[in-house]
Amino acid sequence: MLREINMKDEYSDDFDKKRKQAVEMSYYKYGPARANYGRGLVSAIDSLKLRLKKYEETGNREYLCDVANFAMFEYMFPQHPNSHYHPSDSNESPGVVGCPVLEAEKYGK
Repeated sequence: MLREINMKDEYSDDFDKKRKQAVEMSYYKYGPARANYGRGLVSAIDSLKLRLKKYEETGNREYLCDVANFAMFEYMFPQHPNSHYHPSDSNESPGVVGCPVLEAEKYGK
C-alpha cells in the first residue's frame, strides 16, 4: 500500500541546482543554447551518449547532470526529424530494467 509521497525521496532539488549551474557555466564557455542546439551546431543526443558512457566508466555523477541537460536541450531545440511530444501509456512504454517494488508486491516477489 502506498503512503503519501515524500518528495525528498522522489525528487532531487540538489540535482536541479547542479544542472542549472552547469547550464550557466556552459553559456559562458560555449555560448547560448539556442545558437548551439537550435542551429544544429551541437548534437545534444550524441553529446548525451558520450556523457552517459563517461558516467558508466567513472561513476562521476556530474556526467548525469550533463546527460539531463543534453536531454533538455534536445527537448527545447529538437534535431530529431520526427520530434514530437505524446504522453504514452504503459502499453507504449519501453519499460524498465528490473522489477519495481509495486510489481514485485503484486506478483509476490
